[in-house]
Amino acid sequence: MDPNNNEATRLWRVFRTAHQMVHDRGYLVSQSELDMDLDSFKRTFAPSGDVDRDQLTFVVQKKDDPTDQLLVFFPKDVSVGVKPLRVYVERMAQQQIPKGVCIYQKSMTASANKVIQSLPSKHTLESFQENELLVNITHHVLVPKHEVLSPEEKATLLQR
Repeated sequence: MDPNNNEATRLWRVFRTAHQMVHDRGYLVSQSELDMDLDSFKRTFAPSGDVDRDQLTFVVQKKDDPTDQLLVFFPKDVSVGVKPLRVYVERMAQQQIPKGVCIYQKSMTASANKVIQSLPSKHTLESFQENELLVNITHHVLVPKHEVLSPEEKATLLQR
């Protein structure tokens, strides 16, 4: 089995789950991105066989608030350190993107985790290991649909 092909398949699954995740959070994602099949993914992101992780980066905005944007990025480093993380944080600051999601390969250094925790309050950055996103557990048949309650529904629930 070709290792590049296997890597492309893994990244396609992670990429698809990332798109589903941001869509479920209320961000605008095109149906073509949600429905992208493996062959289209390989043609777009791995024409030479190796997946270009920089090309996987995408920015989405909330359906009801275009200023609420989210940057999703896939660092090249197997173990993400401070340096590559700062590049993305600076990009978020320059483009005024308040939220980010870092999808890393194997691990993040302790210093990189400290950078995430020390971000100013106007910026938030979540991190996921690729293995966590191979399958979208929220779309599993045994997981009930989760919905955010309105303030009224929340008050009613708390009174019960």
